[in-house]
Amino acid sequence: MGFPGTWMTTSESMVYRVVPKCACSTIGQIMYYSDHGEFFDGDIHDAQSGLHKWGIEESQAAITRNVQAHGSYAFTCVRNPYSRILSSFFDKICGIQRNGKRYRGNLVPKLAYTYGIEVGGDDGKGEFDQIASFRRFLLFARDTIRWRRPMDPDIHWSGMSGHVSTFIVNGGRYDNIFWTEKFNAGMQSVLNAVETPHAVDLATIPRFNESEGHGPKRAHPIEDYFDDLSMHLVYEIYKRDFDLFKYDAQDPSNKLPVGEIDLDEVHAKLGT
Repeated sequence: MGFPGTWMTTSESMVYRVVPKCACSTIGQIMYYSDHGEFFDGDIHDAQSGLHKWGIEESQAAITRNVQAHGSYAFTCVRNPYSRILSSFFDKICGIQRNGKRYRGNLVPKLAYTYGIEVGGDDGKGEFDQIASFRRFLLFARDTIRWRRPMDPDIHWSGMSGHVSTFIVNGGRYDNIFWTEKFNAGMQSVLNAVETPHAVDLATIPRFNESEGHGPKRAHPIEDYFDDLSMHLVYEIYKRDFDLFKYDAQDPSNKLPVGEIDLDEVHAKLGT
Protein backbone atom coordinates (compact mmCIF):
# COMPACT_ATOMS: atom_id res chain seq x y z
CA MET A 1 0.00 0.00 0.00
CA GLY A 2 2.87 2.37 0.67
CA PHE A 3 2.25 5.90 1.91
CA PRO A 4 -0.68 7.44 0.02
CA GLY A 5 -1.24 11.14 0.64
CA THR A 6 2.30 11.66 1.92
CA TRP A 7 4.35 14.70 0.88
CA MET A 8 8.01 15.36 1.70
CA THR A 9 10.23 18.36 1.06
CA THR A 10 12.96 17.73 -1.51
CA SER A 11 15.52 18.58 1.19
CA GLU A 12 13.84 15.90 3.36
CA SER A 13 13.48 18.39 6.20
CA MET A 14 9.92 17.24 6.93
CA VAL A 15 7.27 14.68 5.99
CA TYR A 16 3.55 15.47 5.95
CA ARG A 17 0.55 13.17 5.68
CA VAL A 18 -2.14 15.14 3.85
CA VAL A 19 -5.62 15.08 5.36
CA PRO A 20 -8.09 16.67 2.91
CA LYS A 21 -9.94 19.79 4.08
CA CYS A 22 -7.37 20.41 6.84
CA ALA A 23 -5.25 23.35 5.58
CA CYS A 24 -3.35 21.07 3.21
CA SER A 25 -2.93 23.77 0.52
CA THR A 26 -1.28 26.16 2.97
CA ILE A 27 0.92 23.44 4.49
CA GLY A 28 2.05 22.28 1.06
CA GLN A 29 2.96 25.82 0.04
CA ILE A 30 4.90 26.33 3.28
CA MET A 31 6.85 23.13 2.60
CA TYR A 32 7.54 24.23 -0.97
CA TYR A 33 8.64 27.70 0.17
CA SER A 34 10.91 26.27 2.86
CA ASP A 35 12.92 24.50 0.14
CA HIS A 36 12.81 27.04 -2.70
CA GLY A 37 12.28 30.47 -1.14
CA GLU A 38 9.17 31.03 -3.24
CA PHE A 39 5.66 29.65 -3.47
CA PHE A 40 4.47 27.28 -6.16
CA ASP A 41 2.69 29.26 -8.86
CA GLY A 42 -0.73 27.65 -8.79
CA ASP A 43 -2.54 25.08 -6.66
CA ILE A 44 0.11 23.08 -4.79
CA HIS A 45 -1.92 19.92 -5.48
CA ASP A 46 -0.99 20.35 -9.15
CA ALA A 47 2.78 20.58 -8.51
CA GLN A 48 4.68 17.75 -10.17
CA SER A 49 8.14 18.84 -9.06
CA GLY A 50 9.76 20.73 -6.20
CA LEU A 51 7.98 18.56 -3.63
CA HIS A 52 8.04 14.80 -3.17
CA LYS A 53 4.54 13.33 -3.33
CA TRP A 54 3.45 9.71 -3.11
CA GLY A 55 1.33 10.31 -6.21
CA ILE A 56 4.52 11.00 -8.22
CA GLU A 57 6.05 7.62 -8.99
CA GLU A 58 9.64 8.87 -8.90
CA SER A 59 9.10 10.12 -5.33
CA GLN A 60 7.86 6.85 -3.88
CA ALA A 61 11.23 5.22 -3.17
CA ALA A 62 12.55 8.32 -1.39
CA ILE A 63 9.38 8.66 0.71
CA THR A 64 9.36 4.96 1.61
CA ARG A 65 13.03 4.98 2.64
CA ASN A 66 12.64 8.09 4.73
CA VAL A 67 9.38 7.23 6.48
CA GLN A 68 10.30 3.67 7.36
CA ALA A 69 13.62 4.87 8.83
CA HIS A 70 11.90 7.87 10.48
CA GLY A 71 14.52 9.98 8.77
CA SER A 72 12.60 13.25 9.01
CA TYR A 73 10.17 15.02 11.30
CA ALA A 74 6.70 13.70 10.42
CA PHE A 75 3.42 15.50 11.07
CA THR A 76 -0.17 15.95 10.04
CA CYS A 77 -3.02 18.37 10.71
CA VAL A 78 -6.65 17.67 11.66
CA ARG A 79 -9.89 19.66 11.86
CA ASN A 80 -13.17 19.69 13.75
CA PRO A 81 -15.40 17.05 12.08
CA TYR A 82 -18.43 19.38 12.09
CA SER A 83 -16.70 22.16 10.17
CA ARG A 84 -14.84 19.70 7.93
CA ILE A 85 -17.96 17.90 6.65
CA LEU A 86 -19.74 21.25 6.21
CA SER A 87 -16.78 22.60 4.23
CA SER A 88 -16.81 19.48 2.04
CA PHE A 89 -20.47 20.07 1.25
CA PHE A 90 -20.04 23.70 0.18
CA ASP A 91 -16.81 23.07 -1.74
CA LYS A 92 -17.29 19.68 -3.37
CA ILE A 93 -21.07 19.39 -3.69
CA CYS A 94 -22.28 22.99 -4.13
CA GLY A 95 -19.13 24.41 -5.72
CA ILE A 96 -17.80 24.62 -9.25
CA GLN A 97 -14.28 23.20 -9.26
CA ARG A 98 -11.19 24.92 -10.63
CA ASN A 99 -11.61 23.09 -13.95
CA GLY A 100 -14.99 24.85 -14.36
CA LYS A 101 -16.96 21.65 -13.82
CA ARG A 102 -18.86 19.93 -11.05
CA TYR A 103 -16.91 17.65 -8.73
CA ARG A 104 -16.82 14.05 -9.93
CA GLY A 105 -18.95 14.62 -13.01
CA ASN A 106 -22.42 13.16 -12.49
CA LEU A 107 -22.20 13.00 -8.68
CA VAL A 108 -24.28 16.14 -8.05
CA PRO A 109 -27.14 15.22 -10.42
CA LYS A 110 -27.22 11.78 -8.80
CA LEU A 111 -27.47 13.37 -5.33
CA ALA A 112 -30.18 15.76 -6.50
CA TYR A 113 -32.22 12.84 -7.81
CA THR A 114 -31.58 10.27 -5.07
CA TYR A 115 -31.33 12.42 -1.93
CA GLY A 116 -33.19 15.59 -2.94
CA ILE A 117 -30.12 17.79 -2.50
CA GLU A 118 -30.12 21.31 -3.95
CA VAL A 119 -26.84 23.09 -4.74
CA GLY A 120 -27.70 26.62 -5.79
CA GLY A 121 -28.24 26.14 -9.51
CA ASP A 122 -25.81 25.49 -12.33
CA ASP A 123 -23.27 28.02 -11.05
CA GLY A 124 -23.67 27.27 -7.34
CA LYS A 125 -24.64 30.88 -6.63
CA GLY A 126 -28.42 30.63 -6.43
CA GLU A 127 -30.58 30.69 -3.32
CA PHE A 128 -31.52 27.34 -1.77
CA ASP A 129 -32.25 25.82 1.62
CA GLN A 130 -28.67 25.20 2.74
CA ILE A 131 -29.63 23.51 6.00
CA ALA A 132 -32.07 21.01 4.48
CA SER A 133 -29.71 20.15 1.63
CA PHE A 134 -26.72 19.74 3.92
CA ARG A 135 -28.62 17.36 6.20
CA ARG A 136 -29.56 15.26 3.18
CA PHE A 137 -25.92 15.27 2.07
CA LEU A 138 -25.00 14.03 5.54
CA LEU A 139 -27.22 10.98 4.97
CA PHE A 140 -25.39 10.36 1.69
CA ALA A 141 -21.97 10.73 3.36
CA ARG A 142 -23.04 8.27 6.06
CA ASP A 143 -24.24 5.78 3.43
CA THR A 144 -20.91 5.94 1.58
CA ILE A 145 -18.88 5.45 4.76
CA ARG A 146 -21.04 2.81 6.47
CA TRP A 147 -22.16 0.77 3.46
CA ARG A 148 -20.04 2.07 0.55
CA ARG A 149 -23.31 2.84 -1.26
CA PRO A 150 -24.10 4.39 -3.67
CA MET A 151 -20.30 4.82 -4.01
CA ASP A 152 -17.11 4.47 -2.00
CA PRO A 153 -16.51 7.31 0.48
CA ASP A 154 -14.71 10.30 -0.97
CA ILE A 155 -11.38 11.38 0.56
CA HIS A 156 -12.84 14.79 1.45
CA TRP A 157 -15.47 13.38 3.81
CA SER A 158 -14.05 10.02 4.83
CA GLY A 159 -12.80 10.03 8.42
CA MET A 160 -9.52 11.73 9.26
CA SER A 161 -8.48 8.69 11.30
CA GLY A 162 -8.46 6.60 8.15
CA HIS A 163 -6.09 9.00 6.41
CA VAL A 164 -3.87 9.31 9.45
CA SER A 165 -3.75 5.54 10.03
CA THR A 166 -2.28 4.47 6.67
CA PHE A 167 0.95 6.26 7.55
CA ILE A 168 1.21 4.34 10.85
CA VAL A 169 0.10 0.93 9.59
CA ASN A 170 2.75 0.95 6.87
CA GLY A 171 5.62 1.79 9.20
CA GLY A 172 5.53 5.53 9.82
CA ARG A 173 5.42 7.42 13.10
CA TYR A 174 4.19 10.96 13.70
CA ASP A 175 6.18 13.47 15.72
CA ASN A 176 3.34 15.97 15.73
CA ILE A 177 -0.41 16.17 15.04
CA PHE A 178 -1.86 19.65 15.34
CA TRP A 179 -5.22 21.33 14.83
CA THR A 180 -6.32 23.52 11.93
CA GLU A 181 -8.11 25.67 14.50
CA LYS A 182 -4.75 26.49 16.13
CA PHE A 183 -2.83 26.52 12.88
CA ASN A 184 -0.13 29.09 13.59
CA ALA A 185 0.89 27.53 16.88
CA GLY A 186 0.86 24.04 15.40
CA MET A 187 2.75 24.87 12.22
CA GLN A 188 5.27 26.90 14.20
CA SER A 189 5.94 23.90 16.43
CA VAL A 190 6.81 21.93 13.27
CA LEU A 191 9.08 24.68 11.93
CA ASN A 192 10.81 24.98 15.31
CA ALA A 193 11.69 21.29 15.18
CA VAL A 194 13.30 21.25 11.72
CA GLU A 195 15.99 23.00 9.74
CA THR A 196 14.95 24.29 6.32
CA PRO A 197 16.98 25.80 3.45
CA HIS A 198 14.82 28.94 3.64
CA ALA A 199 13.37 30.45 6.80
CA VAL A 200 9.58 30.64 7.03
CA ASP A 201 7.89 33.58 8.76
CA LEU A 202 4.37 32.35 9.47
CA ALA A 203 3.15 35.88 10.20
CA THR A 204 3.68 36.84 6.56
CA ILE A 205 2.53 33.60 4.91
CA PRO A 206 -0.82 33.93 3.09
CA ARG A 207 -3.50 31.31 3.59
CA PHE A 208 -3.89 29.24 0.45
CA ASN A 209 -7.55 28.27 0.64
CA GLU A 210 -7.89 26.79 -2.82
CA SER A 211 -11.54 25.89 -2.30
CA GLU A 212 -12.63 29.39 -1.32
CA GLY A 213 -15.11 30.90 -3.75
CA HIS A 214 -15.99 27.56 -5.37
CA GLY A 215 -19.50 27.55 -4.00
CA PRO A 216 -22.09 29.58 -2.14
CA LYS A 217 -21.25 31.37 1.08
CA ARG A 218 -22.36 29.68 4.28
CA ALA A 219 -25.51 31.56 5.30
CA HIS A 220 -25.80 30.38 8.91
CA PRO A 221 -23.61 29.66 11.96
CA ILE A 222 -22.18 26.13 11.96
CA GLU A 223 -24.45 24.94 14.77
CA ASP A 224 -27.62 25.79 12.79
CA TYR A 225 -26.83 23.03 10.28
CA PHE A 226 -26.84 20.30 12.93
CA ASP A 227 -30.00 19.21 14.72
CA ASP A 228 -30.08 16.23 17.10
CA LEU A 229 -30.28 13.70 14.27
CA SER A 230 -27.46 15.36 12.34
CA MET A 231 -25.25 15.40 15.44
CA HIS A 232 -26.00 11.71 15.97
CA LEU A 233 -25.03 10.93 12.38
CA VAL A 234 -21.83 12.96 12.59
CA TYR A 235 -20.79 11.18 15.78
CA GLU A 236 -21.67 7.80 14.25
CA ILE A 237 -19.46 8.58 11.25
CA TYR A 238 -16.58 10.35 13.00
CA LYS A 239 -16.47 8.89 16.52
CA ARG A 240 -12.77 8.00 16.23
CA ASP A 241 -11.96 11.49 14.99
CA PHE A 242 -13.74 13.16 17.90
CA ASP A 243 -12.14 10.83 20.44
CA LEU A 244 -8.56 10.75 19.16
CA PHE A 245 -8.24 14.38 18.14
CA LYS A 246 -10.15 15.70 21.18
CA TYR A 247 -13.03 17.60 19.61
CA ASP A 248 -16.38 18.32 21.25
CA ALA A 249 -19.08 16.09 19.77
CA GLN A 250 -21.78 17.65 21.97
CA ASP A 251 -21.44 21.24 20.75
CA PRO A 252 -21.10 21.99 17.02
CA SER A 253 -20.56 25.67 17.84
CA ASN A 254 -17.33 24.85 19.70
CA LYS A 255 -14.76 24.34 16.97
CA LEU A 256 -11.82 24.25 19.36
CA PRO A 257 -10.38 21.03 20.82
CA VAL A 258 -11.24 20.17 24.42
CA GLY A 259 -8.10 18.19 25.27
CA GLU A 260 -4.57 17.41 24.14
CA ILE A 261 -3.85 14.86 21.42
CA ASP A 262 -2.05 11.82 22.85
CA LEU A 263 0.34 10.63 20.14
CA ASP A 264 0.89 7.28 21.86
CA GLU A 265 -2.88 6.71 21.91
CA VAL A 266 -3.15 7.63 18.23
CA HIS A 267 -0.38 5.22 17.25
CA ALA A 268 -1.79 2.42 19.41
CA LYS A 269 -5.37 2.75 18.16
CA LEU A 270 -4.65 3.47 14.50
CA GLY A 271 -1.65 1.18 14.09
CA THR A 272 -3.57 -2.06 13.82
